[in-house]
Amino acid sequence: MQNQMDLIADELRQIVERYERLDAERVDVVESQKEVMAEAKGQGFDTKAIRKIVALRKKRADQIAEEEAIESLYRQALGMS
Repeated sequence: MQNQMDLIADELRQIVERYERLDAERVDVVESQKEVMAEAKGQGFDTKAIRKIVALRKKRADQIAEEEAIESLYRQALGMS
């Protein structure tokens, strides 16, 4: 019984440690992304536009077209176009 509890505790410890390592890596990645955006801003690029382009590149063309169509319809409904 104790041996089984030790195995379960060891598995849990491994999971927690893996999660903690990934969390530390995520923090490093976020910091690196901030540095890239600071560099882009320093070179005169619009970081808001860059972020939007990055988000768009993650989507399929049909998703983009659908979102743009809905936004256009909403703008028309609000008299914004």
